[in-house]
Amino acid sequence: MKTLRLKRPQWQDKAIRLLLTGAASTSILIVLLIFVFLFKEAAPFAIDPGIGELFKGGWNPTSMKKEMFGIWPLLTSSLLITALATVISVPVGVLSSVYISEIAKPAEREFFKPFIELLAGIPSVVIGFFGIMVLGPLVKQVFGLDSGLNALTGALLLALMAAPTIISISEDAIRSVPRSYKEASLATGASKLQTIWRVTVPSALSGIIAAVMLGMGRVIGETMAVLMVTGNAFKLTLNPLNPVRTMTATIAAEMGEVARGGIHYRALFWIGIILLLFTFGLNMVAQRALKKFGAR
Repeated sequence: MKTLRLKRPQWQDKAIRLLLTGAASTSILIVLLIFVFLFKEAAPFAIDPGIGELFKGGWNPTSMKKEMFGIWPLLTSSLLITALATVISVPVGVLSSVYISEIAKPAEREFFKPFIELLAGIPSVVIGFFGIMVLGPLVKQVFGLDSGLNALTGALLLALMAAPTIISISEDAIRSVPRSYKEASLATGASKLQTIWRVTVPSALSGIIAAVMLGMGRVIGETMAVLMVTGNAFKLTLNPLNPVRTMTATIAAEMGEVARGGIHYRALFWIGIILLLFTFGLNMVAQRALKKFGAR
């Protein structure tokens, strides 16, 4: 007995393909429109006073003597806080995900998972309050500083915010490793810890890298917490105990007070472009890393 198959009209296939292509292209279109908008608003700054002003001196756009639009203090502050937060959050996040997925008992896993997901959902302004009232005074007391509002406090807070993302995604990646890999390792005489670090974690490395990149993405783009706890000082420094101000905090603090179309206004858009390019470059590095380790 022959099975009857209903043949779908050709125009329906074309319409569905066009719809899916359009949906997949939406994100690309949005990114391009964001770039166009940013460059449209920032372009006049390249003519007057010139793009070179962004790489001279410090940031003092409201000076009565000479306005300065140098982004080096903002750029170095952002890189410093991002690097510190990454160094803190990645080991904590990966080790925690390994413990929850491979070592913890089911009861422990059910206890920890909701708290990690709850931490990921806490608003950044609430975490900022925690930084001002608890973490800042603690850093001040430990290091004997005049103020606890500095780059280290900001990095600790951002690490706290990035860790739940890294833990959740890394744990899913580790748990998705086929059980046969672990059983084969154990069958050859390897211990449980040897199996975890030499078989399970390397097999889940692409997912762990994706988790780390998503966590770094939140660190780079965070605004409110760093605005509240980093001291907001335009200082070119790599000392984590000094107060700093990041690019995101500068845009958030100053955009609402500048005259639309002014030089200061255009300079803030250049900060946004540099931040977007930095994030774009980080994503490109992440994609290369995922291809490299995913192919293993």
